[in-house]
Parts: sequence; structure tokens; C-alpha cells
Amino acid sequence: MFLNCSTIDDVLDAIKAKGVRMIDLRFTDLPGTWQHFSAPPGVVDADTMSEGIGFDGSSIRGFQEIQESDMLVVPDPATAFLDPFTAVPTLALICNVKDPVTGQSYSRDARHIAQKAEAHLRQSGVGDTAYFGPEAEFFVFDAVRYEQGINYSYHEIDSREGIWNSGKEESPNLGHKPRQKEGYFPVPPVDSLQDLRTEMVLTLEALGIQIEAHHHEVATAGQGEIDMRFTTLTRMADNLMIYKYVIKNTARKHGMTATFMPKPLFEDNASGMHVHQSLWNGASNLFYGDGHYAQLSDLARHYIGGLLKHAWALCALCAPTTNSYRRLVPGYEAPINLVYSQRNRSACCRIPMYSASPRAKRVEFRTPDPSCNAYLAFAAMLMAGLDGIRNRIDPGQPIDKNLYDLPPAEAKAVKSTPGSLQQALDALEADHAFLLRGDVFTKDVIETWLSYKREKEIDAVALRPHPYEFHLYFDI
Repeated sequence: MFLNCSTIDDVLDAIKAKGVRMIDLRFTDLPGTWQHFSAPPGVVDADTMSEGIGFDGSSIRGFQEIQESDMLVVPDPATAFLDPFTAVPTLALICNVKDPVTGQSYSRDARHIAQKAEAHLRQSGVGDTAYFGPEAEFFVFDAVRYEQGINYSYHEIDSREGIWNSGKEESPNLGHKPRQKEGYFPVPPVDSLQDLRTEMVLTLEALGIQIEAHHHEVATAGQGEIDMRFTTLTRMADNLMIYKYVIKNTARKHGMTATFMPKPLFEDNASGMHVHQSLWNGASNLFYGDGHYAQLSDLARHYIGGLLKHAWALCALCAPTTNSYRRLVPGYEAPINLVYSQRNRSACCRIPMYSASPRAKRVEFRTPDPSCNAYLAFAAMLMAGLDGIRNRIDPGQPIDKNLYDLPPAEAKAVKSTPGSLQQALDALEADHAFLLRGDVFTKDVIETWLSYKREKEIDAVALRPHPYEFHLYFDI
């Protein structure tokens, strides 16, 4: 249940009114995974909530060295909600991270980076609000096994929906299993997860997250999507963390397992996270331009120009795992083509045309996937767009064709996304000045991100067979 708090006193009142028996304090590590610890209500008062509560930062990925491990979490009262999955009444709070010595916000705190990006937008004079709306796809499986040893390596996924089980004795096998690439929009019984997704939606709405739709996705074996209504940048990143938490725990409650790993299945569609975004000034959508291509303003075109110019660097933050590049290959509706187009899902920047309303005008950046740290990814996309606006970057001519079926001469002229995480990281290393404006990202954050990804992920996968990715990414 969302508690609609705005102040520390509101939170303290809710603790008493709801009979809360535990306070759960949550924050995001640098790769993008929620971390938490809990405290009884008796030790959480107005002073501790405003000053911060201590934890060991040296045990958190991408944070402190052991000799400087003491850190503080500072809860944001506006994020308070009652956890729907705990056995006793538990109030959860999303926190920022602070350095106890300097008293300053922690430079590697991804949520703080997102907040700085929103502040930079306002200071730029371009607009006052950035709206984001991600479409985070996921899989729900019945079983997952993976193991690595000195002399063996394997992973195995199973799903009662999986087409590979069409001939299995299931006492009885009733068929109705979506074939590969035929999972999009079938009604039950082929869509066997309708009720599960509905339960997820109702839980998300009870937590204050407005949902627009849910459906089965293209792949066999339980791929789904639940669409959240857009909201402001940091709030949407908060919502995406809650979204992942609800989907995983609802699946677990029913003896299943959910993952946002981009490409868990071979030869079928992967899970992307198409991100809708627009800039506003007050009640005015700055992306709307009547009479122009796809009703885009010049400002929107320049924003797209920034996304396209910095796309390779953005991939290091928006598609940040080796497994991401099992998805970003030709076919499977993979958005590898660095062009923009109206309605066209083969372009990495699509302009939705469902509505002619000025309020609906937006760009959908289709390259990201849900393995990303949403705070960093949304902030980076905004900074790339603002760089495009500042420098009036021309995105070129739109291409309203199936980009997977172009004649060879035309196809050769269309640039593509990186083919590996290593290429994306190299691009970020060479092209990150746009992220440093306004001190939104810092050199320390960029260097730490590059070091972590190269040492912990690329090297780990390179040293072991392909299934080792499951050890790294299945729990995303």
C-alpha cells in the first residue's frame, strides 16, 4: 500500500497508524540492484531519518573501499509504502546515500545522479520537467538451473508454456503452448499467465504506480510486459525498482521465477526496455511541433540528434551487460539501427503515432534493456538529449522503411549499435563529456563504472563458457 507521505512526520504517523513492526531501508548499488537492511520502529525517529542511518559501504558493489566504509542512507518520505510480501507489517523507504564525514550526497549514488540530471534540466532553461515511461519486458519461468565447475558448465530453463514441452508427458499435456515468436497477444489458455500478471498489476497500483496495460510478449515460455504510466525521471526510476520487486516476488509466491535478463532464450525474442521520453515546460509539451515531420518540434529533433550521436556511449549504461548484446543483433525486432522514424519499430528512435494530441508527442528510445540501472540510464538519456538541443544536432533524415529489409547499398549507410559490451564501454570512455555537464555524472562515477564492468563482467564471461552469464545476470 502506498502511504502518500510527504514529510518525516507523515512517515512516523503512518508507522503508528498501520501498526508497522519493521522499517526496511532500500537503496540501489552502482550496477542497479536494490539493496536493503531493516530496523525496528523504535530506533527510527525524526533525527535518524533526517541525519541518516549507517551501513557498511565497502560491501556494496561499486561503492567504498574498506578503509572508508562508513556511509549513511537518508530515507525519502515520499517513497514510503507497506511491503505487500512480508510476513509482518513492514514499511519500506527508498533512500539516498550520504557521506558521513563530508555530509554531502554520495557521488556514486545513482538516485542522486538522477536528481542532479533533473536539476540540470531546470537550470538549463530548456524546460522544467522530463517525463519517462519505460516498457520493461520480463520472463516468468517455472524452473532455472545453472552451474559452473572446473570440468562442466550448463544452464537449463523450463516453462510449462515453453514450446519445447509440446511433446512432454504432463499428465496430461493440454497443448496450448505459444510457438517461438508467436507469443504476442494470444488469449488464454495459450496465454497461461493472465491471472499472474493481473495480480502483479493490482499490487503495483496499490503501491501508487499507475498501470496502462499488460500482455504476453512475443517469445514462448512466459514473456510478458506491464506498462507503467509515465512520470518524472527520478520517480520513474523509483517505480521501476518497485516494478521489478513486485514482479519477482509475485512470481515467487506462485512457485515461479521472474527475470529481467535481456536474452535468456536462444533463437527467440529478448527482453528490451523501450523508453518513452519528452520534455515539458509547465503544461506545454516541448516535443510537439504542428506541421513538422511526425509533429515533432525542432527541439525534439535535436534531442533525438543527441540520442543518436551518443548512442554507443549510452549503450554502456542502457544496455550494460554482455548478455545485452545477445539481444542487440539483427532480427527479433532488435533496435540496432541508429535512425529515427514514425511508427517504425526497426528504428532505434521511434515516434509513436497513436494520438494526434500535443500531450502525447514523445520519442521512444528502443535500445535500452531492463538489466540497466534505471537512475543512471534515464539520467544519461536526458543528458544526451540536452546535448543535442544545446548543439542543435541534426538527426538526419527519417527512414520510414523496414530497416531489416533494405537493399545492401542503403543498409550499408545506416549505422548500428555496438556489437559487444566492450565496444560500448570503449565508446563511453571516449565520449562522456556530455554526461559531466552540471556535475551530473562525475569522472569518478564514469571510471568506476568502466572498471567494474570490465573487471567483473567482461573478464568473468571471457574466462568461462557462455552459460556463466546466468551466474552474473539471471537475478537482474
